Amino acid sequence: MEIGARIARAQVDGLARSRRQIIAGPLVGMLHDQDEWYLSTMVAAEPGQPFAPEEVPPALAVIRQAFAAEDRWLSAELVDEASPGLAEALAANGMTLVSRLPLLVAEPDDLLVPELSAGVTVKVVSSDEDQKVANAVAAEAYEMDGAGFALKPDPADGGAVLVTVDGVPAATASWTAVADGVTEVAGVGTIHAHRRRGLGGIATAYATLKAYELGGATLAWLTPGDDGADRVYRRLGYAPRATAVHLGDPGGHLADLR
Repeated sequence: MEIGARIARAQVDGLARSRRQIIAGPLVGMLHDQDEWYLSTMVAAEPGQPFAPEEVPPALAVIRQAFAAEDRWLSAELVDEASPGLAEALAANGMTLVSRLPLLVAEPDDLLVPELSAGVTVKVVSSDEDQKVANAVAAEAYEMDGAGFALKPDPADGGAVLVTVDGVPAATASWTAVADGVTEVAGVGTIHAHRRRGLGGIATAYATLKAYELGGATLAWLTPGDDGADRVYRRLGYAPRATAVHLGDPGGHLADLR
């Protein structure tokens, strides 16, 4: 299977474990019970399969109605190579292209784990208290009111790592539910006082490593938020293999996806 389609199909399977699905033609809305904007999204229902453009307007209308009924803002996450033309079809029906980013991929043999300098430690989040601390780090890193990530007792359902410097929480990163051996590494954040010290790269590398070791992943992927992050991830062994496309609906908080 082409790698973009494999990743997109795994994303559908992984999201479906913790979200209600609204399947409409070539689209599927994924509604999370929590109201944070980043937890609910829309993806392609059948990545790797062609779609009929005329199916997009009624399908999008169904999902828009379902999200509006729960006062959720609608966004879409696509792998361009897995669903060629779908992003353009959504844009033609009123959605706004927010970003088109390289989708970087690493397999276990690719990963380069940085050495830890003195005072730096990394632990897997394994308790509710650990999760609260990791959430607080993410909230400060992303300048948001709070992060609603819940502890996943089974690493195959996702997990996180917490980086500390001299015992002070400084950075975090997580991996998503593993499906078909695939996981996304996401939520990489470093508090402002500890930036530019390589801690984001350490968090990313260890989240990837633990997804392999504990979650059973054989393929990890991520999307860089900017050129600096892109360089960091490539130094860890990640390489571009596809293209991620993010779209939002007008009236939503588009700045949150940039």
